[in-house]
Order: sequence, then C-alpha cells, then structure tokens
Amino acid sequence: MAAPIEHVTIVGGGTAGWMAALMLSKLLQPVPTTKKPVGISLIESPNIATVGVGEATVPGMPRTLRMAGISEQEFFRACNASFKLGVLFDKWNNGPDGKPVGYINPFAKGPPINGIDPAWYFLRYGAGDLDFTQVISPSVDLARACQGPRPVGAKPYDQTVGFAYHLDAGRFAKLMQETCVANGVNHILDDVEDVELDENGFVAALQLKENGRHAVELVIDCTGFRGLIINQALKEPFVDYSKYLANDRALAVQIPHPSATRIEPITRSTALEAGWSWRVPLFNRIGTGYVFSSAHKTDDEARAEFIAHLGKSGKDADPRVIPMRVGRTRNGWVKNCVAIGLSGGFIEPLESTAIHMIDTGLRWLVSYFPDRDFAAPLRDRYNKLNGKLYDEVRDFICLHYALGNRTDTQYWLDAREALEVPDSLAENIELWKHGLPAPYDLEFESTFPVSTYQAVLMGKRVYETGFGKDTLNVRRSLDADSWKRYLTHIRGNVKNIVAKTADHKTLLHDIRGDAPEVKPLPNFNSFDTGQPTVSLGQVKPALQKPLMPKSLAEDSTDEPASIL
Repeated sequence: MAAPIEHVTIVGGGTAGWMAALMLSKLLQPVPTTKKPVGISLIESPNIATVGVGEATVPGMPRTLRMAGISEQEFFRACNASFKLGVLFDKWNNGPDGKPVGYINPFAKGPPINGIDPAWYFLRYGAGDLDFTQVISPSVDLARACQGPRPVGAKPYDQTVGFAYHLDAGRFAKLMQETCVANGVNHILDDVEDVELDENGFVAALQLKENGRHAVELVIDCTGFRGLIINQALKEPFVDYSKYLANDRALAVQIPHPSATRIEPITRSTALEAGWSWRVPLFNRIGTGYVFSSAHKTDDEARAEFIAHLGKSGKDADPRVIPMRVGRTRNGWVKNCVAIGLSGGFIEPLESTAIHMIDTGLRWLVSYFPDRDFAAPLRDRYNKLNGKLYDEVRDFICLHYALGNRTDTQYWLDAREALEVPDSLAENIELWKHGLPAPYDLEFESTFPVSTYQAVLMGKRVYETGFGKDTLNVRRSLDADSWKRYLTHIRGNVKNIVAKTADHKTLLHDIRGDAPEVKPLPNFNSFDTGQPTVSLGQVKPALQKPLMPKSLAEDSTDEPASIL
C-alpha cells in the first residue's frame, strides 16, 4: 500500500489559498501511520496582489463557517459582512410593454400545489400585482423594506429564511489566515522562482527566493489567473469560454453608503450598454463594478459609462481595471497538483459563484484524497466533476444572455445572436419552449437547481414576450381555487416573516455586538403584504409596480425611497 500524504503545500494566498488551508486543516483525517494531522504550508508572495473582488456568496457559506469553527459574530465583525437574500436583475429584459423589467432570483422554491409546480399556476392565472418571486419567497418584500432574514436575538446561523452573505474579500482572507495560523498552518511569505519536476512530470519541489528548496508531496495551485504551476509548469491547457461569454474586463471600486440608516439585503446586477454592473452592500461600504466586453467598449468608454451610472456616489470614484480570463483549466487535477480558484477557472461573477466553486472543489478533493500513488480513478473522477461544475455555471450564466431581448446596443444584439450557446443549454432552451424547466431536464445539478432556471425565465417574462408561443404545453388540470388558497397561505407567511424580522442594519449591529438601542420595526402599510388581488383566466403581466426602489446609490438623503 502506498505511503499516505503527510504534507500539503498551497501556493498563493487570497480567498482561494486561505480557504484551501482552512478547509483541508478541518476536513482531512490524521495521517494513518503517524496519527498526526496532515501538515499544511501556505506559500504567499509578498509582492503579488490578489484580485479580491469576490464579495457576494451563495447559501452554502454558513455551513463552511460552522465547519471551520468561526462564530457568526466573529465573521460579521471581521469581514463587515451583511446579508444577501438574492440577486436583483435590473434592465436585463424588456417586458410586454417594451419597458425594462427587473426580478429577484431568490434562495427559495415554492411548495407544489397538488403535486404541480406553482410556476404553472402563475403562468395560467397570474397573481395580480405580485411578481413570481413574491409567490415563492419573502425576499422581494424584505428587500423593499431593507430588512434582514431574521429578528434581533435569533440563534446564530438561523436560516429560517434562506440567505447568503456579502463580505469584504480581503478581510475574509485575513480572518481565515489568522484562524489557520492559530491552528498550526505554516505561513511562508516568499516568491516561487522555479518549479522542479521529477522524471514522471510530478512536482517534486518549489524553489523559493528566500527559503530555498521546498519539497512537495501534494501541491494546491492558488496562483490566480497566472496558473503558475497547473498551466505554466505542468502545461495543462486552458479551455477558453469566450465564444460563449463576451465579457473579458471589469472595473471595480468601493464607494460609501449613500444612506446612514439603510443597507439593502440584496446584490444588484444592472444591465448597462456593454455588460452589467454589480452592487454589493457591505456593513460599512458598497463594492461595485462593471463587467463588460472589450470588443464593444474601450476601458475609457466603459469607465465613463460606469461613473455616469454611479451618479453622485461615483463623483470621486477611480475604478481599477481587471482583465478576466474566462474559462477553465482543462483538468483541474494534473499529476500531484490541484488548481483551486482562478487558476482552475473563472466565469463572470453574475451569480456570485467564485467562492462556492472554491468550496466545492476542496470538498471533492477531500472525498477523493489520494495517497502518494495518486491513483488515476480518484483524479479522473475529480476532473469529471470539476469540468461538469464549470460547465453548469457557464450554462446558467449563458441563459441570461441567450434569453435577453434588448436591442438598444450592438452588445445586446451580439449577446443573443452572435455568441454560441453550449449544446447542453441549447437543447434545454428548445425543450422549455414546450414546458417549464422540470427536475429531469438537468443532466448535472450541483449549484443551480431547476427552480433557479424557472426564476430566470419567469423573471425575464419570456413567456409573455413570445418565447414558447403556440408550443408551450399548458394542458394541465390547474384548479383556480387551489391557487387562490396557495396565494392566501404563502402571502400570509410572508406577512408574518416581514412583521417579525428586523431592520437589516439594526440586525447587523446586534450580531456584531455593537448594537445601539434597537429601533422599532418600520411601518409596512406603504405596500401590501397581505392577500393579493388575483385576476384569473389568462396570463397577466405579473409586475404592475416597480419591483424595487431605485438603487440606494442614487439617493441623496436618508428618506426611504419610494416603493410604489
């Protein structure tokens, strides 16, 4: 039997490197022969900055923090974290009246009605002034009121309402670093000058500028877009996704909160002329940027548009330019090297998947952890799953462009007509002209369940603007009274949730332990959270009112923005 791996070397810091150190130190079993923990060294260059703009997460993050033994209070204080109840997609599509529409993709799915997905009922009967998200989730109502997902004093990590986090990526890496070093991870500040391969092409050692030769058993490449080991030393090719996704540049900047009292509990993604702008509200500031196509705008043109988009909040902004390598390394595990983070691949951050993919890749590595023989079946299964994960995220991102209907700029025309649609997605798009996304439509489902595809199609209102015309099979027995009872029940639950949860900023103060006097809950009479008025008999435009107030970034006072 081959000797066990006793030491793991991680090259590169940032979110990927320190998450690798954190998770491997917690999840790996002790070395069988010595009963000692697997040793971990992290080599981090003091001269290379990390990208550090991945500031929104998906709902798996609480599990990782609990596993690492990091308290929620410690996390919120160290990372200036806030809650994320979903992503608001604004101006990605035009509705039946030709005007831009918006929708929130929530962390929820509606329960079935008589065994049938509520989306079918919504298509048949509509829901009055409610949009689709409001009949499956409280996220729209909570976001409108700037409320968090739970009341003051709730138990840490309580997920009665589904949520993810916004976080300061640099501070998060620092928190993980401190946790890892306290738990025995060897932190080496040095530059890798050379990678030494053995006669079989495995990484034998790293030559460090100050510390000399560092022997390697298993090495984790977290060197970002450089792919120092996986791409440069081991020559593993990069699979370019540019034929599917045009965006290859980003501008990033931090701006202050325009309001002293309100923090939105959502990520905003606003479609612009040649891409889209993200807006991530942290406890102490906002992280924002513009992901765009250099084939459609120069850096200067994109910067001018982005600054104009920010309005008053962007008057002193000086965004930095970040080139993006979009795609994935063909095999994330080669010989005795595993690429994690940007060295393994990157897909534009439309759905905040970067940290989740780091997390998932590390959990799979633990599941298929090798000994020093590096058995091919373990490596092959990891690579198969890893490739499917990147392709799954690619397909879901491509869906947002393939089903767009904007015609105002060449970018949006090209996004829909010039870019290739992956075969796996193209097949489903044709299928969904005949029926809503269903459980068996996805051949691989790790990150985005069918409910998220439904939320995109319903949010974009594609079935109201010609998609599936004359082909959508709605010959189902859908009882109108059952739908009314469902709406009454779900909206009653939403009303109760909104009444019990706390103002977002007040909740953050409470979790951090620096709470001022707890504010009373705001008055919610300004919008309806009770029973909707349901119009039955035909598909109705689901969104009669603006989904959300204008971005708080545009507000110049602390007065609540209009939600009517």
